[in-house]
Amino acid sequence: MPQLPDDLDAVAVRTWCSLALEALGRERAEIDAINVYPIADGDTGTNLYLTVESAAAAVEAVFAAHETGTTAPATADAVRAMAHGALIGARGNSGTILAQLLRGMAGVLADGGDAAHLRLALTRAAAAARQAVAHPVEGTVLTVATAAAEAAQGEERELRAVVSAAYEGARAALARTPQQLAVLGRAGVVDAGGRGLVAVLGALVEAVTGQAPVRGPRTGPGKAAAPVDGGSVVGLPVGGVPVPAGGALVEGPPVGEGPLDCPEDLDGGGPAFEVIYLLEARDEQVDRLRTRLDALGDSLVVVGGDGLWHVHVHVDDAGAAVEAGVEAGRPYRIRITHFATESGHDVRVQAEPAQRAVVVVVPGDGLAGLCTEAGATTVIARPGEPPASGELVDAIRRAHAREVVLLPNDAALRHTAAAAAEQARTEGVRVALVPTRAAVQGIAALAVHEPDRGFDEDVVAMTAAAGATRYAELAVAEHRSWTMAGICQAGDILGLIDGDVAVIGADVPATARTVLDRMLAAGGELVTLVLGEDVPDAMADALEEHVREGYLAVDTVVYRGGHQRAPLLIGVE
Repeated sequence: MPQLPDDLDAVAVRTWCSLALEALGRERAEIDAINVYPIADGDTGTNLYLTVESAAAAVEAVFAAHETGTTAPATADAVRAMAHGALIGARGNSGTILAQLLRGMAGVLADGGDAAHLRLALTRAAAAARQAVAHPVEGTVLTVATAAAEAAQGEERELRAVVSAAYEGARAALARTPQQLAVLGRAGVVDAGGRGLVAVLGALVEAVTGQAPVRGPRTGPGKAAAPVDGGSVVGLPVGGVPVPAGGALVEGPPVGEGPLDCPEDLDGGGPAFEVIYLLEARDEQVDRLRTRLDALGDSLVVVGGDGLWHVHVHVDDAGAAVEAGVEAGRPYRIRITHFATESGHDVRVQAEPAQRAVVVVVPGDGLAGLCTEAGATTVIARPGEPPASGELVDAIRRAHAREVVLLPNDAALRHTAAAAAEQARTEGVRVALVPTRAAVQGIAALAVHEPDRGFDEDVVAMTAAAGATRYAELAVAEHRSWTMAGICQAGDILGLIDGDVAVIGADVPATARTVLDRMLAAGGELVTLVLGEDVPDAMADALEEHVREGYLAVDTVVYRGGHQRAPLLIGVE
């Protein structure tokens, strides 16, 4: 069991980011579903996931730079990377606020990660987030962040007690959000941004204590109800956070807890565009920018510092919002989303999009060339470098089509691909995610792709082809360990079938033959072999002959995969 940290060091920060990304990946769809404020556009969970993904990637880059050293990175380097990654990758209103929360924490944690520093970090973070929002509203993520900081102040003990108190304080505050913000009460949900922050703080608890926080039953608003808080009846939505069942008990916020700037009816319209960009500018220029953007629209959040800022605002005149940024400094990564159509677009004119395209993740250059020849847009997943959702979104944009079929070809990319698909949908692209778990399944799906038939029919055919393909790969054991096939030693050749170790061998050819025999024992018509760059052609010839002699009705096709993690990939259809 790994040693639990006495303070929030670089390793703990890395673990926190990883766990937060996993938590938001699991709960992304649920958070999207309860997103009703400030705009009911159903993307808060996705935006938070993309923001944390960028933060986690920045922290991983810091660790990668220290791989040849004997010590971990300094805590200051890790927390600053986390904050910077979140800043440049922030999406949407809630993601921008989360980036400021992480930046506020990093400013304190860079000096120390003990309980006292964490208490101060949470306080600074909550204050910084409020200052970044032009018109703070209670019943939102700001309220949850403040409550977490206040709860942590009551703990003078060890780090784990502080993080647990902050989490419980945030969770309790989230339960009260429907009483503070009328639109939440009417919908019978808690604040989506606050729900995401609770998930992030829950990941911090797990990183520090080694145990995920215990949560209540998972039922949706308006479903099963239970007496809590002295007997009042409330529903229990995602994460076990109590909210009014169907909103029926909400009659208005308690005295002293009403929203600061809450419109009476959010269904009656609002600004047409969301405008987001990164901005290089001096502090005094940003102060003037805030004033100008505040006059143009609402939901204004400007976060950052030290010359780099992330700007988010809802306006009717998107051009004016961008021009204000040009006057203040140098805006880039400009993104404009039209709420009426939920179609985001870059600020440039493009050619007419194609009707349909396929985006596929491949493990090597060889398969990238093969898939490109078949008309697909490719993303290369190099060994140890899985693509981030931003790369997948960029590939979908490069495909420039109204309809896109996304083939991730890796079970570990399921959350990443789902987030990318959701982001692309907000840009007006119809995206279908076929849950391929290996490159050979992607090849099978691409082989039956027909862009001229109906989209749904095409997706069904590709999904069926992928599902009918069993997959295997050969790998080299890095150390002695227990597997489903027994104990392996470092250097052994492992044959994994459908993700599980099924064969342990001494060399690649013999292990490959055994794996093929295991797979073909259940039947098959076509064997696909994808060879790594160091595997000789002679081995492919020998495996083809093995199949031909032992299984007369089975054909074999061989591809060169180039530089890929596994020396051999096998598919059986």
